[in-house]
Amino acid sequence: MSSIAADWRARLGLYAQLARLNRPIGNFLLLWPTLWALWLAAEGWPNFGVLVIFILGVLIMRAAGCVINDYADRDFDRHVKRTRERPLTTGAVSEREALTLFILLCLIAFALVLLLNPLTIMLSVVGVALAASYPFMKRHTYLPQVHLGAAFGWAAPMAFAAQTGEVAPLAWLVFAAAIVWASIYDTQYAMVDRDDDIRIGIKSTAVLFGSYDRLMIGLLQILLTLLLAVIGWRAELGWAYYLALIAASALFIRQQWLIRTRSREGSFQAFLNNNIYGGIVFLGLFCHYALSV
Repeated sequence: MSSIAADWRARLGLYAQLARLNRPIGNFLLLWPTLWALWLAAEGWPNFGVLVIFILGVLIMRAAGCVINDYADRDFDRHVKRTRERPLTTGAVSEREALTLFILLCLIAFALVLLLNPLTIMLSVVGVALAASYPFMKRHTYLPQVHLGAAFGWAAPMAFAAQTGEVAPLAWLVFAAAIVWASIYDTQYAMVDRDDDIRIGIKSTAVLFGSYDRLMIGLLQILLTLLLAVIGWRAELGWAYYLALIAASALFIRQQWLIRTRSREGSFQAFLNNNIYGGIVFLGLFCHYALSV
């Protein structure tokens, strides 16, 4: 009996690794724009039930996205130094198990969405389609990072729909900001694997931009700053938000320094730095509405 329990524990550990539960950075990168949207939609604290559903949904759908990503990349990952030990690549988890886990996670997420209003339920179908199709984009386009941003950012219109019953124009500005932000940090992430990706034929913005990568990231960082400033103006946010935006934008200087030599370690550290960026922007929103009470 103890042997069976040990086998199941080992199996669950592999599933957790497949879903990247040991690497929570992706949870935060998806969570921050979701929280931006919820706080903007509610003009402060959102409905508690909606907040809990969205946080759980973020955790579950990010895990599902990781599973389907590894399934899509199973034949490529063995050729990339960073990914060659993933459970699906090594054969520790079968393709059938991965697909079953992906479907199960999506069903759990959909069950959560069913607790919300019909508009949010309809929007969630698009969200699942974006998440499921993203991993396959790197075969057909040099802009999979944009597709990832759309998948992550789709939480914004869903958050407005869940909180207010409609999707206001402000929601689409948050959606656009999420796309630009993901294009920044996922390009930095793709710079880590660029040599391997070129060798095996994987497409990315890092490959597309080539020697102009730092310039393009810098232009996207300026665009994101402008978008977030416009969001602040449209939402009539005050000094706390803009102070946070200035502090967050200063991190872009740090990121440019980290990627200056285009090293794997520096590019990865720049990618990780975006978690702090998203948190500072949210802190500005939180403080604005807290001080406005």
